[in-house]
Order: sequence, then C-alpha cells, then structure tokens
Amino acid sequence: MKNINWKQKLTSRKFWAALIGFVTALMVAFGVNNLTIEQVVALITAASTLIAYIIGEGMVDAARVKAETTTQDESDGIPKDVSGLSATGTNQAVKQLMKKEEK
Repeated sequence: MKNINWKQKLTSRKFWAALIGFVTALMVAFGVNNLTIEQVVALITAASTLIAYIIGEGMVDAARVKAETTTQDESDGIPKDVSGLSATGTNQAVKQLMKKEEK
C-alpha cells in the first residue's frame, strides 16, 4: 500500500468537504440536535482553514529557503538574494532553478 501524503490531504478542500459530510451524516443518524451539528461543522471548517493555511505557508517558506540556498553559489543570472523579492519574483527564481535542475 502506498504511503499517504498527509501534507497534500490536509490542504485538500475535497478532503475537508468529505470529512464534514461524513461527520454530519453520522451526527444526523445518531439523532444529534441541529445546533450541535452546526457547531461541529463550523469547528471542522475553521480548523481545516487554519491547518491548510499553516501547511501552505510552510511549503512556500521551504521553497524560498531552498531557492536562497541554491542560488548562493551560482552565477547564472538568478537573483542571489530572493528574500526581498515579491512572491512573483520568488516564484520566477524557483522556476528558473527547476529548469536548470532538469537539464
């Protein structure tokens, strides 16, 4: 069996929608009152938003650090200090590095 990529799962809107649907259906089946169901769904939605944001920002930060580390010793026109760049500039630097690694 393949390993589960939890980082990808926890940032997936489909995963969270499926989880909310499953939990809601179970609560209805067991006769939980509507107010409690709404509160649980709100809690899961809030938690999923926070988790996805934290993981997403972590992935962006990791890519930025990798780009900074990789560009320190290279002289191929890629900015040496990408920390002050906008998100677009950082993305362009990462794309240039990925193209170079493919060669």
